Amino acid sequence: MVALANVQFGKENEDVRTVQKALIARGREIPDGATGYFGDQTKAAYRAEQLAQGFKGADADGAPGCTSLTALGHSIGFPVDCADVSAAGGGRLSLAQVTYHDPGDDSGEAAMQRYARKACELTGMDPRFGVPALTTIARRESAYNAPGQRVNAWDVNAHGSKVADGRPLNCSRGATQCIPTTFAAYHQAGTATTPYDVVASMCATINYVRDRYHVNQSGSNFAARVQQADPNRTPHGY
Repeated sequence: MVALANVQFGKENEDVRTVQKALIARGREIPDGATGYFGDQTKAAYRAEQLAQGFKGADADGAPGCTSLTALGHSIGFPVDCADVSAAGGGRLSLAQVTYHDPGDDSGEAAMQRYARKACELTGMDPRFGVPALTTIARRESAYNAPGQRVNAWDVNAHGSKVADGRPLNCSRGATQCIPTTFAAYHQAGTATTPYDVVASMCATINYVRDRYHVNQSGSNFAARVQQADPNRTPHGY
């Protein structure tokens, strides 16, 4: 059984190795062989498989989806579990598991671009699209994670009992201003449990916009689907 959640860009495990072997058996080129690491070579090979299956344009982005991986599994002989992949990136939290410690991550545009690249790596989004979109959101939502802008205690969400950071539970927090319930529902496995962590916040944002706005796996339609991510349009809550 291969879990779709395990075979995304940047992952290293036996499920990746199984998929690599299947791609090689199907004639897709991976020069380094079945290493178990999903890097650029595997992404290119998977894109070739998607094209062979009839996917076109942004849908042939080298990022495994349930349909293409299931077809690959059928052709080679391994079952696929798509249930592990959800809008929460396979790492959904309960609200009680969300923490409110601010790790003091860097601020500024360059820092946001760096964190965004990591978030794209963890979620399988193409950084060509994800980095500018996330950086634009961070600029508009928190002035690039500026210390005085990391929690919104004045808008309609700012209600509920006080939590560990001394703010009402439902306040928007972090570089991309996630409310705790959204952060918990769309949390990315392996990232921090606090929305103040920039990478964790950006990953949750990616998972959220994929579910809520139908942003595709590569993120090529991120700015088109989410106005707040488009620097060429006026700011708009998301």
